[in-house]
Amino acid sequence: MSITARAESQVSLSFGCAERSNSRAFMFLFLGALTAFGPFVTDMYLPALPAMTGYFNTTVSMVQLGLTFSMLGLALGQLGFGPFSDRLGRRVPLLASMLIYIFSTVLCIFAPSIEWFLFWRFWQGIAGAGGIVIARSIAVDTFVGQTLAQALAVIGAIMGVAPVLAPVIGGACADKIGWKGIFCILLALGFILLLLCLLFKESLPPERRSTQRWFAVFSMYKQVLQRKRFVFYVLQYAAANGILFGNVASSPFMVQEHYGCSALVFSVCFALNSLAIGVGAAMSMRFQRSQDCVKYSCAGMIVSSLAVALGMYWGCSLWLYETLITLACFTMGMTFTASTALALECVRDLAGTGAAVQGSSGYILGGLVAPLIGLGNIMLSTAAVFAGAALLSSIFAYCAHRSPACLTDA
Repeated sequence: MSITARAESQVSLSFGCAERSNSRAFMFLFLGALTAFGPFVTDMYLPALPAMTGYFNTTVSMVQLGLTFSMLGLALGQLGFGPFSDRLGRRVPLLASMLIYIFSTVLCIFAPSIEWFLFWRFWQGIAGAGGIVIARSIAVDTFVGQTLAQALAVIGAIMGVAPVLAPVIGGACADKIGWKGIFCILLALGFILLLLCLLFKESLPPERRSTQRWFAVFSMYKQVLQRKRFVFYVLQYAAANGILFGNVASSPFMVQEHYGCSALVFSVCFALNSLAIGVGAAMSMRFQRSQDCVKYSCAGMIVSSLAVALGMYWGCSLWLYETLITLACFTMGMTFTASTALALECVRDLAGTGAAVQGSSGYILGGLVAPLIGLGNIMLSTAAVFAGAALLSSIFAYCAHRSPACLTDA
């Protein structure tokens, strides 16, 4: 029996046990909620930033650091929760992340100064990271083959939609309940997820957990980073995130300042982008091979991103701009799912660690892209970010295809 066949047999047996405890409907709901958790923690309060500037009597740049600190927590937290979930199982780290989240959210609401608010935002990000990385790990524990691709398609769609949908929801709430009201909603979300975590039955049985000693847990990163195909698919996924975060960082200024539109029009544009990402992720399931999906989506990203660049250079209208951005988001949504499935198939034996590396890579790149958008002319910088991200994503996809197969997917 081949390595792949043995792995699929073991996963199928464990899935049979998990399915008796956790129904498939519960699993998809649970994984979706965990995946949306981090982006909502990061982005939902963004429309309330001006009000927070006055509340804390500070500068706009200081309040915006709340986004930076939460993204830093999301990146670093995944690197911690991933390997520890391979060692302890998924349920205990999940419960710990939810408790940290609830505690830090309460302290954000009652923060006496902007400095304390930023400190607890960092811990909110760390807690949100647990949900993101462990959701992917649970999917790999529970599903295999095409079913895994479907589960990751759901995760990819939510991961693409949530960062742009969260500010829209926050904007609808900000005027009525203020920034503290938004954080109260986030607190309620934490309690709901805590309840779901208590209902969740462990997906990683003891015999499949890492046997690394505690002081050597992080050596698992060395093991996954030695798998070239995995590394290139992670880089391909991270580069594609440049389009997502480039759009998140630039679109408020493009739609509201450059084109002079209202906040309502901006919300509609954001909603269209979110829908495009979700549809793209759903379309990825129509491909028999994830490699084909990556190939076509990368080609689509290059074409659409170059079209965005040319449109901005020639001073296109708002509706042409939005059409091109929506097309870019659609192709990006396709590659999110496929590259995630291909990367995690390479590290099925260390799924938590692999998911941590991949997940944190997207947020690290997002943190790098956001400042680049503000350099010089925003139209030209946005066009450069989109085109560069699409080109790099395609190069890394090609390198992954040419790399030797990992032991777990040989």
